[in-house]
Amino acid sequence: MKILLTNDDGIHAPGLMALYQELRHDFEVQVVAPDSEMSAVGHAITLSSPLWVKPVYKNGDFFGFGVKGTPADCVKIAVQELLESPPDIIISGINPGANVGVNVLYSGTVSAATEGAFLGIKSAAISLDARQHPDFRFAARFSRQIISFMQENGLRDGMALNVNIPALPADQIKGISIERQGVSRFRERFEKRVDPRGNVYYWLAEEMPVNGRLADPDARALQQGKITITPISYDLTCMEEVERLRSCPLPDYRHLLDPE
Repeated sequence: MKILLTNDDGIHAPGLMALYQELRHDFEVQVVAPDSEMSAVGHAITLSSPLWVKPVYKNGDFFGFGVKGTPADCVKIAVQELLESPPDIIISGINPGANVGVNVLYSGTVSAATEGAFLGIKSAAISLDARQHPDFRFAARFSRQIISFMQENGLRDGMALNVNIPALPADQIKGISIERQGVSRFRERFEKRVDPRGNVYYWLAEEMPVNGRLADPDARALQQGKITITPISYDLTCMEEVERLRSCPLPDYRHLLDPE
């Protein structure tokens, strides 16, 4: 089985290396990842500059390709140019920090997986709910279970899996839960600062739920110590609203036409 590994933290990130070390002996593993950190770039792609691609070696051995581009760029260029044949599965991660709720819209880790789904490849994003001193060993081992799960059960066309793992010892994890993506709104707080030359800048300092509590089902299950799996799609259409708006009077554009 051919597995493509990618991420948004860069090709030298320890989470990516943990995946590689866990999977390389039993699968044909190929690595194509950004050459530097690309966190929170969402599903951006590069249009105004070339995609520089360089081979990366570790301990004298070929490791993969570093791309001066986004995670979505990496998946595109890997599947269409760099690999001899498309991979069977794409795994993006392991990301330090959870990707739940509306954060999936910003996440480069998740966007790499949805790009894979867009290309018709079974894909999953894996994140560990720890930003400080993350231990990726269990998450890397669990990636095998996700690979088997996708192979055995398949995925609907256009779907990817967003997997979040609590930062707990394995014997303290409370199980696995299939959850919907949360949609709670957050209020950001920015700190206003001044650099030594007198220039004003702002730093995103805090995000808090608007209602003061975390109500999202995926985030709540993760906080309860469960591994969460959320099937996500690049189709952002709200079909309920499509049906509602079809019954509404539509805007009239005829008075905007140029007179003859």
